[in-house]
Amino acid sequence: MLVRTARLFPFIISHHLLHPSHTHSAGQGFRWSAAAASRGVRFMETEVPTSNPPAASAESSADGTGQSATSSTGDQEKMPSVGLLPGETVVKEGKAAILFPSANEVFYNPVQEFNRDLTCAVITEFARELLAQRGVKVVVPGEQERVVVSLSEETNEAEAQMEEKNGSEEPAVKAAAGERCERGLRVLEGLAASGLRSVRFALEVPGLQSVTANDFSAKAAALIARNAQYNGVSHLLQASCRDASMLMYDMRAKKDRYDVIDLDPYGSPASFLDAAVQSVSEGGLLCITCTDMAVMAGNSGETCYSKYGSVSIKAKYCHEMALRIILHSLDQRAGVYQRYIQPLLSVSVDFYIRVFVRVFTGQATVKNSASKQALVYNCVGCGAFHLQRMGRRTSNGKHMKYSAATGPPVGPECEHCGQRHQLGGPIWAESIHDLEFVQKVLSAVSGNPCRFGTSKRIEGVLSMVTEELEDVPLYYTVDNLSSTIHCNTPSLLQFRSALLHAGHRVSLSHACKNAIKTDAPPAAIWDIMRCWEKINPVKREKLSPTSPAFKILSTEPSFEACFTVREDANPQSRKRHLTRFQENPQAFWGPKARAKAGGGISADLQDKRKKFQNKRKNQITDSSQLKTFPCKKFKQGTCTHGDECCYFHDSEQTNEQKTE
Repeated sequence: MLVRTARLFPFIISHHLLHPSHTHSAGQGFRWSAAAASRGVRFMETEVPTSNPPAASAESSADGTGQSATSSTGDQEKMPSVGLLPGETVVKEGKAAILFPSANEVFYNPVQEFNRDLTCAVITEFARELLAQRGVKVVVPGEQERVVVSLSEETNEAEAQMEEKNGSEEPAVKAAAGERCERGLRVLEGLAASGLRSVRFALEVPGLQSVTANDFSAKAAALIARNAQYNGVSHLLQASCRDASMLMYDMRAKKDRYDVIDLDPYGSPASFLDAAVQSVSEGGLLCITCTDMAVMAGNSGETCYSKYGSVSIKAKYCHEMALRIILHSLDQRAGVYQRYIQPLLSVSVDFYIRVFVRVFTGQATVKNSASKQALVYNCVGCGAFHLQRMGRRTSNGKHMKYSAATGPPVGPECEHCGQRHQLGGPIWAESIHDLEFVQKVLSAVSGNPCRFGTSKRIEGVLSMVTEELEDVPLYYTVDNLSSTIHCNTPSLLQFRSALLHAGHRVSLSHACKNAIKTDAPPAAIWDIMRCWEKINPVKREKLSPTSPAFKILSTEPSFEACFTVREDANPQSRKRHLTRFQENPQAFWGPKARAKAGGGISADLQDKRKKFQNKRKNQITDSSQLKTFPCKKFKQGTCTHGDECCYFHDSEQTNEQKTE
């Protein structure tokens, strides 16, 4: 059965699939395609109106060095201005100015600006790499000479020499933002809503051949076309009104595939993944957002399995596990078509996760997929976890031998606390980042901080990503370890120092503020906590003999932990006080309400909260107010208070129910 249709919120500013499509002749505005209409499919085509090129693009191509790869715009006439309709407002973000309908039809979530900024930065670096192979150099306004930002104190001379060598071989063709590049990337945004993300791509990302902003809603598609015209990017951006999955399925042929596909639905992207992995080009980029964190974080493991083929569990590392679940799902679906993924960057921030992966084709490499997935055994008592690979591969000379994995890695009960284990997964067990690529994005953002409004936060998050142990899945949290044995919590630096003194590697995680990623086994971690408990003793007489704390503390540590703070225990991102974990910018800043199928959004969330929640915060002090609430016992015929009951007795309604 084909993937469900993308009848998502007509106007919700969500991030969705970006898809470049063929440009049309100038001066035609937008119209309904007759061929599409004959098939019963709505497809809105935005033609190429004439417009002046953006000022930044003109500056970037006016230096006279090299031939321009963008289409000529010198003879284009200025397009007529787009007026505001009644109730419309203009929202500015980045270089884009977006028209929005009245407030009861659409919302704008400024918190997602970080998501959009990061996506523009990633696609820019991806275009820089890919177009260099095609002989095109991208030009970013405000970007100076490339300088590799390193968090380590020692400079890498080899990297500097490589950068200098690469810089000396500059391509003769240049591509600037806002201009069409014949050899550029074709981008698809499948769920574009107002088209904000697509407009920003067209204005801020250089080296694009075309951008297709698709939405299933005809109203949204019309709004996208108006926003493209309003921002003067109709020569790049094309509005489409189709089912996102069917649009991608129609573009599965190698010559039609997109270089970049951006999916950012309201909730789960599961229904679009199969089409996405087929319609992205060889080595192309998939940008996927998941906002159904409740499902992926363990609240509904069976639902997670039905969507992603993986069982989520409630644990402190749930946010990183969510990243690995979506990567597992992508790799599994790509493997059906002899394709595999290469994660470039995976982040878990705010209320969503965002992954950037490249997709390649290779039957031999696809065989490695089983050994890249793992099951998770999680102890419900102490939180210790073990990973069990799904397969095993060993090198046999020039050949690779594949065999079934052996296990399980744990016994019937946890060796530390005697409790049972939960089984979760499978999840992606390999690295979730390409550190070399992340370093390039970090260098570009740090060297051009005025390009994005959230540059400081991007720099902080990516700095933490570069410090993470890439070969260590999941993490522990210091507060949870201390809570398990009911003792005081050691400082982050003290616990990191103890692990380093014991000869283990350790890092923080961008997904959780108190996270500890380490290659130390659970036994070593609990030995360190036992040593800490000796310094900060707990009242053992109050511990239950069956509790995890009693069982753990009943065993003597196998070594003496040292909690003296080491210099290398404090990472560079922490020393530099980078913006790593941002405070909530405003009240109720999370996901907004889902849009209605016919347009508009559901009732205000604050009204719902007042009606169904926060009852303890707004307690009824006057008993006479209870008369406004119906008596449940009276409906059931069991109320014995009669007229003295403090609740309302609706006898007419009760008689009607009995009659029925």
